Amino acid sequence: MESEVSVIANTEKNKASVETPVTAVVVSYFTGPLLSRAIASLRQQSGIESVILVDNGNPLKDVEDAIAGNDDAPVKVLAGHGNIGFAAACNLGAREAKGSVLLFINPDAVMPENGVLKMLRDSRELARPWMMGAKLVGPDGEEQQGSRRETLTPWRAFVELTRLYKIAPQHPYFRRFNLHAHPCPHDIIDVPTLSGACFLIPKADYDLIDGMDEHYFLHVEDVDFCLRFSKAGGKSYFNPNISVLHFKSSSRANPVRIEARKTAGMIRYFKTHFSDVYPRPFLWLVAGALWAAFGLLFIRRGIKKILRLVGLRARTGSKGVQRARSISARQSSR
Repeated sequence: MESEVSVIANTEKNKASVETPVTAVVVSYFTGPLLSRAIASLRQQSGIESVILVDNGNPLKDVEDAIAGNDDAPVKVLAGHGNIGFAAACNLGAREAKGSVLLFINPDAVMPENGVLKMLRDSRELARPWMMGAKLVGPDGEEQQGSRRETLTPWRAFVELTRLYKIAPQHPYFRRFNLHAHPCPHDIIDVPTLSGACFLIPKADYDLIDGMDEHYFLHVEDVDFCLRFSKAGGKSYFNPNISVLHFKSSSRANPVRIEARKTAGMIRYFKTHFSDVYPRPFLWLVAGALWAAFGLLFIRRGIKKILRLVGLRARTGSKGVQRARSISARQSSR
């Protein structure tokens, strides 16, 4: 890490001189019908030279539909490796990228017209190294949780789990992790943590800290990346003037497994970055609270599944896939 810091420190005084081409990296795992729309929005962007689709697991037809067409930006599909996780897939896509700038974007996100050019333009005066995230909005147009966040610490996780923030919402000791409930700024600001759902970064800056930590399979890898990036002298910027439409829960991945991986990832993150800062008993307490919260989620979902099996609840199938198909149909009819 010391060598990484010294290399980055030598570049801090250099202004960003970002030019196209941009390579967009999309990691997909059974995303469903929104994948085609996400890829189409990228291929129509000025500034994107190519798109890399890292196929962690999708029906062949979904991939063929997503890459069909004669758009200017070609799509390179990386497949056959199975589900290697989000962090490893991002690194795989970055290694194959030819552009000097990388755009990481979720397969259920739609980049607005000229969104990439605007991000490039707004980044030209930033000191290296930098990364920039956009404002994530849902179908209702409201900013989503995760666009801009504080540094995740064991104490902040404990505050969230126990809802201590309700005691004194304005007190700095009870400041929440996600900042979407705060008034959205009008100008670009630096924030401790961005979402991995959409961020732009020079490839050289991504490589300086060896990309994402592949010990994280799904979730928390973006939080870890931002913290390591900050420790190495990097700055993370939130751009409120570029709204990326983000449809959540479009993947058919098992939600219980997702939460299990998220819980394990958070505990690993705390152990990696805060074991020398917080007393072990408190870290054990936080870990226990996280697994207890997961256990409650597991029980609730188990009860709902039993009720569906006995016919007391209507079979809804995969809500995320149904919602994605409905949204895609509405968008296509416009």
